[in-house]
Order: sequence, then C-alpha cells, then structure tokens
Amino acid sequence: METHGSPDCEVPELIHSRDTRRADRLPPGQMLTRNWPVLHHGTVPRIETAQWSLTIDGAVETPVRLDWETFSRLPRARVHCDIHCVTTWSRLDNVFEGPSTASVMAAVRLLPEARFVLLHAYEGSGGAWSTNLSLEDFLGEDCLFALMHDGKPLTPHHGGPVRVVVPRLYFWKSAKWVRRVEVITTDRPGFWEENGYHMRGDPWREERYRAD
Repeated sequence: METHGSPDCEVPELIHSRDTRRADRLPPGQMLTRNWPVLHHGTVPRIETAQWSLTIDGAVETPVRLDWETFSRLPRARVHCDIHCVTTWSRLDNVFEGPSTASVMAAVRLLPEARFVLLHAYEGSGGAWSTNLSLEDFLGEDCLFALMHDGKPLTPHHGGPVRVVVPRLYFWKSAKWVRRVEVITTDRPGFWEENGYHMRGDPWREERYRAD
C-alpha cells in the first residue's frame, strides 16, 4: 500500500513563513477565502506515483532523477504559510509538508553561473506548463516540494502528488504537478509569464502583470 505520509514517526518542526508574522497579512487588492479555489490551465493530469519522477538538470554538475520511492523517503519540513492567488483571493494559515527545496537541491552541485530555475509540470490537455523563479526565491527557508496540505495528501486538482510551494510569491509560481527543475543562468519566462504575467510576482508589490 502506498502512502503519502511522513516517512518518520517524528513530526517535523513547524516553520512559520515570514509573512505570517505581519500585523496585516492581506496584501493589497486581495480578498480572504476559507475555501481553496481550484484554478489551472487545461485538464488535470492524473499521475500515478509509480510513474512519477523529478528531474533536476541544466546548470548543474550532477543532474539527478528521483523516483517516487526515493523522493517520498526524503526528510520533510512542515511550513505554516499564507497563499495569495493573482486572481485576488488569499487563504491564510495553511500547513504544507514535504521535502524543502533547499534539501532536494543539495543533491546537485549548482554551477557558479546558476541564477534561476524553470519549473516544468506534467501535462494535461493544456499542453506544457512551466514557471520561472530566481534561486533566491526558490530556495527560501519556507519553500518546499509539498506532498501534504493541512494533514492530508495533495489532491490532483491542487497539484498532487507533488507541487512546489513558494509562499512569498503569487501562487501561480508554486507550480502544480512538478516533474522537472531546470536550473538556468538567465531568467526565462514560463507559460503564464509568456502570456503577460509578471516575471517575479510579489503580492505585496502587486506584481501581477508584465509591463513590457
């Protein structure tokens, strides 16, 4: 029987994302919701864990490919965070669980010129999907490859079996159904960025759309 639960009996210490410490936790232009709306492009891919893998390549010395068995046994982090969608909803006090991005990326040696990542997703009917991040944002202390949300495995509609979570940016940057981390030396737009969304996406600066 496959399980999405933590591989260790000990519950990981809870990391509180920096934005949860703000006096006013709602960025400008956002509205609170208690639900978790489902938004995506195209249909939802259905990925069996037996076929799932994560590739890390590009500007690295040692590319790796992790299968589900290996990945699901990695040490985990638990992150308490708020999520903010570019479509103006925000949901506070989420708890995600999974390996931190920093710990997973420790499996490769980044080349000195590495500056960004392009995250690639498994495909539904909408075709190839990707999004860009700086390494600084991607490797933040509250960033992780999430398998669990609020104590339950991520559903396919919310990016399961594995999605990236980067709480400091609008939630389209937290790529669903992640399958590849391409390390790159110069910033390159992903799917939504090519279609007019901001190259970084800071909700506190309302970086929703590109100016160019």
